[in-house]
Amino acid sequence: MKAGAPATHELFPRLGHGVKWGLERTRALLAALGEPQCAYPSIHIGGTNGKGSVAAMCAEVLREAGLRTGLYTSPHLCDFRERIQVDGRPVAPDAMTGVAAGLHAAVDRIGPTFFEATTALAFGVFADREIDIGVVEVGLGGRLDATNVIVPAVTCITNVSLDHADYLGTTVEDIAREKAGIIKPGVPVHTSETAGPVLDILRDGAKRAGAPFHVLDPVRDVRSLELSGAGTSFRMSSAAWGELDLSVPLAGGHQATNAALAARALESLPEELRPARQAVVRGLARVSWPGRVQLVRQGGTTWVFDVAHNVAGMETLATTLRSIGPPRPIVVLAGILGDKDWGGMLPGLLSISDAAVLTQPPSAPRERRWKPEQVAAALAPRFALEVEADFGLALARVAEWADGGTAVVTGSCHTVGSALGELGIRPFPTPLPV
Repeated sequence: MKAGAPATHELFPRLGHGVKWGLERTRALLAALGEPQCAYPSIHIGGTNGKGSVAAMCAEVLREAGLRTGLYTSPHLCDFRERIQVDGRPVAPDAMTGVAAGLHAAVDRIGPTFFEATTALAFGVFADREIDIGVVEVGLGGRLDATNVIVPAVTCITNVSLDHADYLGTTVEDIAREKAGIIKPGVPVHTSETAGPVLDILRDGAKRAGAPFHVLDPVRDVRSLELSGAGTSFRMSSAAWGELDLSVPLAGGHQATNAALAARALESLPEELRPARQAVVRGLARVSWPGRVQLVRQGGTTWVFDVAHNVAGMETLATTLRSIGPPRPIVVLAGILGDKDWGGMLPGLLSISDAAVLTQPPSAPRERRWKPEQVAAALAPRFALEVEADFGLALARVAEWADGGTAVVTGSCHTVGSALGELGIRPFPTPLPV
């Protein structure tokens, strides 16, 4: 937590811990605030990977269109305020503390979790700041996620893969059913899933809800831009804007798919909220979403920060690195939470790397910390690995080995956020009063 930012224990002194299923606590908190989530229209975005990128893209286009836009995402990288943004900036401390004070009695009475209280806080801040539209990312799952109290104008579900199996189910079909729980009667649904049982489950959920269901057409002419100005360009067709030649300053072909899904969602907004063609082009061209194949040059080293925290995310990172061809040596700094499938995550990335250091993200919850020594013992016969539990020393080791080449920091938001902090890289603009 940066200086001047209220810590969550200061905003809400007595919060429940862990995950509690159900929407009743969030609804009770919002009732105490006068139902702020009903004060503005919203876009609801769920899925396994890419939902934060799609949310950031939607928000930036809407802001470019002149709408006062709220963006609620999770988790944060360096500063809690990153989760609650208005017009592209994390909100100032006083914007949160006033709303939080109005929740204290309800928090004491209801005993919500951290995420439930934070969700109510975000919706209250957005109403207090009189936003024109909110963009809301699902936290965990969908059906019983605290954000699922909203009735949005548009719903997006990016994709479904195995993650959070201890909460959502052990098969992609189980997880898809949870993700489909954000579908609302009559609300248009867009997805970038294209085939298989997951798509069938999403389509069936939309049919039962009477919600128009749209599957994203494959994007065309996807091109990776130069490493020095990493990004992706592509082409798509739209009913509202015709043929679109678009680019996003985010690396990887998957970001073309995310951007196209964002455009489709925005196209489905009511006419009075739908952005003009130029807002779509300019907004996507200027979107910023740190920690997603984020490239930073420091000295002679290219740093790549990516919050990949599941098998599908790590496969996408490896594919993107192969595509952009960063300078060698490629040295990985990996810090993964203990409940993740590191055995499925690491080999693909390590196979295209020259060396790796496994470390402990300092902000990782104690009950979720992995055991890098055991991981190294299991993988060492195949890969060049070293373990350094001290995060600062591990980061310095990677910087030394990657001098003139590429340092890849990945495994979780905790790992990327800690590295950005250690290196003095600010992921988002300084919060200003809104």
